Amino acid sequence: MKLSIVYSTHQTQFQAATLSGSLEENLSRIAELGYHGVELAIRDPNLVDINNLDTILKKSGLKVPAIGTGQAWGEEGLSFTDPDHSIRKKAVDRILSHIPVAHHFDSVIIIGLIRGTLKPNVSHPQAIEWLVEALQTCCKKAQEFQVRLALEPINRYETSLVNNVTQGLELIAAVEAENFGLLLDTFHMNIEEPDIEESILKCGQRLFHFHVADSNRWYPGAGHLNFQSILSALSAAKYRGFISGEFLPFPNVDEAASKNIEYFTSILPTINVQ
Repeated sequence: MKLSIVYSTHQTQFQAATLSGSLEENLSRIAELGYHGVELAIRDPNLVDINNLDTILKKSGLKVPAIGTGQAWGEEGLSFTDPDHSIRKKAVDRILSHIPVAHHFDSVIIIGLIRGTLKPNVSHPQAIEWLVEALQTCCKKAQEFQVRLALEPINRYETSLVNNVTQGLELIAAVEAENFGLLLDTFHMNIEEPDIEESILKCGQRLFHFHVADSNRWYPGAGHLNFQSILSALSAAKYRGFISGEFLPFPNVDEAASKNIEYFTSILPTINVQ
C-alpha cells in the first residue's frame, strides 16, 4: 500500500481537497514529504495543460492513482441525477472527457458528488435509474481505454444517493460493468458503516481506491479512528492500491500533509500483508 494525497488543479470551494495552488511547487512538496502519488481533483480536463502536468509529474516521480471529479458538481452543479436532461448529459460528457486523461496516467476516475442529490419532485427510484444509465454509458466508454470508475459512498448529510457499502454493491450489481467499483472513505464510513473493517472486507475486489481522514475530517491520527485495524482489514481484503489523504487542511496545509505521512509511515510496517 502506497501513500498519496489530494491536490486540486484549480482553486475550489471544497476544503478537503487539501492542497491547491501552484502546480510545480505543490507536486515538488508532495514528493519531498515522501508521498508516492498525488490524487488529482480536476473539474474540467479541458482547463488543464496535460503535457505540462505530465512533465511535472515525471520530474517529481509521482503517480496519479485517481482523478477526482466532484468539483463539476460543487462549482458547476453538474450531476447524473438532475431532473434537467441537459444537465445530466453535460455531467456524463464531463466524465467521458476524463477518460483519455485517466488512461494516460493509469488512474481510476472517481464518481463522487457528481452523482447528485435527490432533487424535489424526483423519486429515489427515478434518480437511481438515471444514475445507473449514466454509469453504464461512462463505464462502456471507459472500458475501451481500460479505465476503471469508482463511486464513493458519501454520508447522508451530503447526499441521499448511495451512502454505504451495501448500497454501493447494489449499484454495482445494477450497472453490471467489470470496470465499476467503489472508493471507500474513512470519514464517511465512520458515519455510515456499523463496522468499518467488516465493510472493507465486504467490498473485497470491488474496492478500487481508498480515502483516509480521521473522525473529525482532520489528518489521520488527529481523531479517534483505529487506522491500524483499518489497514489490517485492507490487507485482508487484498487491497494493494493507494491510501489517499483527503482531509481538511487544518491546522494548516503543511502540517496536515506532514502529519498524515508521518502517521502512516509509523504504522504501515506493523501491518501484516496478507
